Amino acid sequence: MREISDEKLTKYFDIAKNAFEDLKVHPPKGSHMERVAKDYLDMAKRYYEDAKYFREKEDYVTAFASLNYLHGYLDAGARLGVFKVSTTEYFAFEEEKG
Repeated sequence: MREISDEKLTKYFDIAKNAFEDLKVHPPKGSHMERVAKDYLDMAKRYYEDAKYFREKEDYVTAFASLNYLHGYLDAGARLGVFKVSTTEYFAFEEEKG
C-alpha cells in the first residue's frame, strides 16, 4: 500500500490522544528531568497540532509522519522515566518487574 487511508490516520490520532491522556509527568519538581519531560511533552503536542494541520490540508503522509514523531517523544519519555504510563498499549515501553 502506498497511501495512508483516512481510517488508518484516524486510528493513529486516537492512539496519540489516548497516550496523551494516559501519561503523567513523573520526575521530581524543579529537577532537570522535569524540564526534559515538559520539553518532550511540548514537542509531542506540537507534532500533534502539525498532524491536525496536515490532515486538514489532506496531506495524509505528512500528518502520519507527524503522528509518528510525536509518539517517538512519548515513547522516549516513558523509557527515560520522565513519563509515568499505566499501559504498554500506547507505548513501546514496559517497566521491569522486581
